[in-house]
Amino acid sequence: MKPNLFISTSRVEEQAQQAGRMPGRRTAQVTGMEPLDRQVWRMTIRDPYLAAHAPAGAFINLYSADRMTMMPRPFGISRVLEGEQIEIIFAVVGQGTYEFSRLQPGMAVDLLGPLGHGFDLGKPADYLLVGGGLGVPPLIRAAQCLQGRSGVRTTALLGYRDHRFADAIMGPLTDRLESIDNASGDVITLLDRVRGDIDPERTIILACGPLPMMRAVAAWARQTGLPAQCCMESRMGCGYGTCVACVVDTVDGRLKVCKDGPVFAADRLIWDAGEDKKEAR
Repeated sequence: MKPNLFISTSRVEEQAQQAGRMPGRRTAQVTGMEPLDRQVWRMTIRDPYLAAHAPAGAFINLYSADRMTMMPRPFGISRVLEGEQIEIIFAVVGQGTYEFSRLQPGMAVDLLGPLGHGFDLGKPADYLLVGGGLGVPPLIRAAQCLQGRSGVRTTALLGYRDHRFADAIMGPLTDRLESIDNASGDVITLLDRVRGDIDPERTIILACGPLPMMRAVAAWARQTGLPAQCCMESRMGCGYGTCVACVVDTVDGRLKVCKDGPVFAADRLIWDAGEDKKEAR
């Protein structure tokens, strides 16, 4: 008789914690699904481990129920909610994300996480949370982690294509919120708008968004002498450093966004392929 090589997913977390390790791939319950904008959805998932161990900037992998779909999809964690739940906000851009948008409360989804290294929020400081589009969700989690901390002030600067779908979620978590759509400008417009209110001795930029936006924010931070942390978006395959599909050029060599990031210090990243590494230092 062959031994039973499988264990119940309900015991994965318990056994991992007993071994002092993060639980592996497991099944969790979807508790909510609602549209925020055209093709933008808010999903809530109940997972006790994630709710207790979800640093700002970390992500999770969700796995398709279609056995022909091998690779998972990465999603940034936007909030931890009551009832041991986490929230993600995502756009439908292909078959995989379309499948996830069809999930309903009570249904199950396989996940892995939290994965990656998040933002360094250890210093009392004035934090500028600069996000664009679907880069906003990890910054919502950063605002949630910083809320109410002594010696901390947060200002969110958010750029959208049109509908400002995350303002209602971000607003209550920050001391100040400024947002803009493409018709009026971009996040650099907002950074220039608040420049006069910045204390350069205690301000830290946290950024996440499309690569051109991140490059522009990093350049703005460099010009103004402000430290910046960038949560990079990338096409990840496995999500934990095996497939080497998400490498990024840094002054320390080529690193993996999923394992070495997704958050990097902006001055360690080489934004242009032809940029000299000495200049990046």
